[in-house]
Amino acid sequence: MDTVGVRYIVDDLAAAVAFYSDRLGFAVEMRAGTGFAVLSRGALRLMLNTPTGPGGASQPMADGSRPTPGGWNRIQLPVEDLTAEVAALRAAGAEFRSEIVTGRGGRQILLDDPSGNPVELFEPRRD
Repeated sequence: MDTVGVRYIVDDLAAAVAFYSDRLGFAVEMRAGTGFAVLSRGALRLMLNTPTGPGGASQPMADGSRPTPGGWNRIQLPVEDLTAEVAALRAAGAEFRSEIVTGRGGRQILLDDPSGNPVELFEPRRD
């Protein structure tokens, strides 16, 4: 399977690495100082950058705007038991943008990483 890469801008690299590795099961592949890390989970490669530094992801656009965390684009992580996963994350102090919602394809909830980037936890419908 091909690897899919996603880049998130984070305010605190150490907090983000701990969140994704300790809470969501990502493996830390590489860490470069305080500004960049690469994590993986299955075929997903997650690159974390701080909004300052020499890397390309932290450079301002032509209009001067700078990368910032947050927004609504997100990665989706499948889970077997959403209710149990949410309970464990809440007990660990995680912050959620929503409650669990049910749609045609299953149930989901939006979780914020330490910088405010959303992560969708998704339990597929089982019919």
